[in-house]
Amino acid sequence: MHRYQPENPLIVQSDRSVLLEVDNPRYAEARDALARFADLEKSPEYVHTYRISPLSLWNAAAAGLTAEAILGDLERFSKYPLPENVKVDIREAISRYGRVKLILAEGRMLITTDDPVLAEELARHRLFAPLVKQRLSDTDFEIDPAQRGHVKRVLVQIGYPAEDLAGYVTGAPLSFDLRTTTLSGQPFALRHYQADAVEVYWAQGSAAGGSGVIVLPCGAGKTIVGIAAMHKAQCATLILTPNTVAVRQWIRELLDKTTLTEEQIGEYSGLKKDVRPVTICTYQVLTYHPRKRGASSALAGGKPGSRRLPDLSEYPHMALFNSMDWGLIIYDEVHLLPAPVFRITAEIQARRRLGLTATLVREDGLEGDVFSLVGPKRYDVPWKDLERQGWIATVECHEVRVAMDEEDRMEYAVASQEQKYHFASTNPRKLAIVSMLAAKHKDDDVLIIGQYIPQLEEIARRLDAPLITGETPVRRREQLFKQFRAGEIHRLVLSKVGNFSIDLPDANVLIQVSGMFGSRQEEAQRLGRILRPKQNGLLAHFYTIVTRDTLDQEYAAKRQLFLTEQGYHYTILYEEEVPSFTPAVIAVTPSSSPRKASGLLNQP
Repeated sequence: MHRYQPENPLIVQSDRSVLLEVDNPRYAEARDALARFADLEKSPEYVHTYRISPLSLWNAAAAGLTAEAILGDLERFSKYPLPENVKVDIREAISRYGRVKLILAEGRMLITTDDPVLAEELARHRLFAPLVKQRLSDTDFEIDPAQRGHVKRVLVQIGYPAEDLAGYVTGAPLSFDLRTTTLSGQPFALRHYQADAVEVYWAQGSAAGGSGVIVLPCGAGKTIVGIAAMHKAQCATLILTPNTVAVRQWIRELLDKTTLTEEQIGEYSGLKKDVRPVTICTYQVLTYHPRKRGASSALAGGKPGSRRLPDLSEYPHMALFNSMDWGLIIYDEVHLLPAPVFRITAEIQARRRLGLTATLVREDGLEGDVFSLVGPKRYDVPWKDLERQGWIATVECHEVRVAMDEEDRMEYAVASQEQKYHFASTNPRKLAIVSMLAAKHKDDDVLIIGQYIPQLEEIARRLDAPLITGETPVRRREQLFKQFRAGEIHRLVLSKVGNFSIDLPDANVLIQVSGMFGSRQEEAQRLGRILRPKQNGLLAHFYTIVTRDTLDQEYAAKRQLFLTEQGYHYTILYEEEVPSFTPAVIAVTPSSSPRKASGLLNQP
């Protein structure tokens, strides 16, 4: 019988919320256990609140976690006996994963269960019934293979996520090898966690293996995991990415790390439309809508949280999905998947699918669609584990709080709710803080990133630094990134185009002056710009500058949730403390880290 254990850090409540004491000696151990099956909701100073949801439990089940293992972790860290209803809810949710299976039998695609009562419940459900081609028995339903994704999506909504065992097409063959030495002569091999991720992705059995999401920190080599999965598949592959810079990065890595040739790799972007056995495309091009303004329609197809999916006939470049016999589709930064691509993803379930991301968080509430249409989370590793092993940089996070001038405070007070955030985010007093921080890091490689272009233009003028926005031509962007890598420039000012897929290994300071409301995914991606391992144990610094006692500060707290869940702690600095603040320089890293021992220091 579990008794009151005051030394433990958790309080599990009957509404499936979990309270975690931050100052408890067992905090870090309990946090890492919780992260496998619960989501962080709030992270004030002393007590963090997690939520156990059906989706978080189904992802845990798909990754091999059992109900007894989850309950064992909760029992081990809980102060009080677990509420009985929570035990029942966890066992029930875990048991629901896989009770419905999707299989191929005698050339027909079936939904099957060994529970006739559940089958009857599904047969009468208003969402499931219209998708049934015919009922074959008390427990089996035939469905149209073209409806495979839509059926899986509906089953998640109903609460019985299907285990997809129907298998996948092989795709057009494509033979290539991984190099052991890169084009620059550096040794190359998969890191242990990258090899584990690929193994887990394929190890679900010949039928089930081949769909799912790999979650790794920025800087940990998600691209390498994708390339290794391609090597395992040996087939024509379509890779979808956030932007053209990411397309070029994939092309560079494929040529550098594999025996694929330039003739076998195609770029399908706003600049080129080459379809090759390996084709890399942007989400913006795929979601181009002739009646909208080009790539700006990337998120067309419904308001956040909308269940309506758009008419694909309105998107001419969606034909790319049928332009070749793809055996594998890779969704880079899968948490950004736009609504129109969800629709096509529902219709191409016979293709193997791999999602890559640093965080499965979606601010539009469509994590369930990623789960059902791309696949469940197959592999995840705590960011701090990779930091301790030396695979990603050690980062100190700072929140710098600035006041608002008296006249601005009055203007903020009378502004509409829609205007308040913009007004607080662009507080002019932030500019002096940026200048001070840049001066303190005069010998470092610094990125300054924000949401609002006029604010960034002023910062670029003050620092005499180049500015990259969505209007900057791709060639100019690549030139500036190349100069930054070569050490010819040490400051870059970036709009939100800098959130993703920028390979700048030597950047070790990032200053965030404004962000996208409370976007947890954006905060994680921005921190990721400075997570590449540093030479000589150099410490990286992440600064976010917020206006005190405004929506800017409130949204900053929400943005920080995911990183707090990963073990990062934000030190609070007030603007009057910045002049005397001295940033630390060297991180404490294990001298026997596998990264150092391997000699593989040049893998991105």
